[in-house]
Amino acid sequence: MTDPFTDDPTMPQLRKDPITGRWVIIAEGRAARPNDFDPVSEGGRSNCSKSGKQQRPDCPFCEGNEHETPNEVIARREPGTQSNAVGWSVRVVPNKFPALEIEGGVNGHSDAIYRAMPGVGVHEVIIESPKHLVGTSELSVAQLRDVFWMYRSRLQTLKEDSRLAYAMVFKNVGAAAGASLEHLHSQLIALPIVPTNVLDEMNGSLSFYDRHGCCVYCDMVERELAAEERIVLETPGFVALTPFASRFPYETWVVPKIHAGHYEEIRDDQLDDLAEVMGQLIGKLESMFHQPAYNYIIHTTPFDTKKPGHYHWHIEVMPSLTKIAGFEWGTGFHINPVPPEQAASMLREIQIELRP
Repeated sequence: MTDPFTDDPTMPQLRKDPITGRWVIIAEGRAARPNDFDPVSEGGRSNCSKSGKQQRPDCPFCEGNEHETPNEVIARREPGTQSNAVGWSVRVVPNKFPALEIEGGVNGHSDAIYRAMPGVGVHEVIIESPKHLVGTSELSVAQLRDVFWMYRSRLQTLKEDSRLAYAMVFKNVGAAAGASLEHLHSQLIALPIVPTNVLDEMNGSLSFYDRHGCCVYCDMVERELAAEERIVLETPGFVALTPFASRFPYETWVVPKIHAGHYEEIRDDQLDDLAEVMGQLIGKLESMFHQPAYNYIIHTTPFDTKKPGHYHWHIEVMPSLTKIAGFEWGTGFHINPVPPEQAASMLREIQIELRP
């Protein structure tokens, strides 16, 4: 008898844990991803922490190697240049080894215990520079702005697909943070379901709103600016802070000062400000830890949530300085050896000058 849950093992599949309600993606094709990191390099980054090269012949993300990637979805280009050719500054392509596939419907199978659905969604790569750069601090503020502009553009477009419920933009830098290629890039995965972690955040912030009548993130920003001890840096529109209950050493959140639930609604003038604060923050981390591996994730509201008064989009930046071990996996607790107040103080002391 054919098992409806495994009738096409070559296609990605979403499966729901019957105990916790957590969803996982089963994607056999992801095992074929390339890897250009030296496994013995210190800190999970390439030994060549700053390449200094314009292009690298074997890197599929470098300008001139556009034929090595799937056809581009969208790009910021010089006038008159053609798709899938040189002349771009930021380029979006489908992931060559996707966790999800764009084609198909979302109807699945379920029985008394198990539930599964086709692995339908979007998995894209945002290539952040035509040059072979490996550190965010090598980008100018204008280049960073284009990257954050591209995030907004893709979320705005994907929001129109009725099959999709949520999209997450994230960046993995260094092998220890899950990257397989060193060339600066970030990724976007859009899902037909809202992830459990996102639901937990939404429900937690809604509970606070129901008890206190205000957004917990707005309240947190106000309190942190008044106390100052966990503030890393501040711009007119954003604040970077080490959260009170930081899970990881030097974990830092970038939060808009004005309440906003959806990242895709960010204004043009806010993009300039965001590029400045993110460039400064990551520059501080790269300077302090000599090109550490790290992740950043844009936390935003599900597509169908209208004007959420309780939820506030933000970016979480997490250097990979410690490892998650048995206690953390077993309990969900994290042990952070660096108090967030100390982390903020040390990061404040580092001065970074960005290129315009």
